[in-house]
Amino acid sequence: MNMKMNMKILLSVLLLGSVMTGCKKDPAEEPAVPEPESESQEAIEVEKDLCLYINDRKLPVTWEDNPSVSELKNIVSNEKLTVEMSMYGGFEQVGDLGSSITRNDRQTTTSSGDIVLYSGSSIVIFYGSNSWSYTRLGHVDLNEEEMRQLLANGDVTVVLSIE
Repeated sequence: MNMKMNMKILLSVLLLGSVMTGCKKDPAEEPAVPEPESESQEAIEVEKDLCLYINDRKLPVTWEDNPSVSELKNIVSNEKLTVEMSMYGGFEQVGDLGSSITRNDRQTTTSSGDIVLYSGSSIVIFYGSNSWSYTRLGHVDLNEEEMRQLLANGDVTVVLSIE
């Protein structure tokens, strides 16, 4: 290769190098990326569930997403609520909540396992069926025979808690 060609290549390499260096960011100008906090530094928020016990047995419940259930969760958020239930009508257990909560009563035909609010201050759990104006709270996910065994043999104690 001739000298002129070598000089052009050398100048091109130098020029390219200076252009590339000029595009590089100064590390001091780059925004700091926060390091992830360890679990001990960061509060881990775990959503807790509303739980229902009948005679000390925890039951699987699908709760409604409504203001009444939200208020019930608030009531039991700091302390469990024990409700003494009484048999009524041969198809349900009824107990007083001790306070009134929001109600949105609708004419409803209930079935075994349904949990409803009656008159804003009573919780009702069905092991049979009834038609009345209630606010739906949830449903115990057990079959009719299991609900009868739990509820049809005398008064029961229900405990609501957040876990």
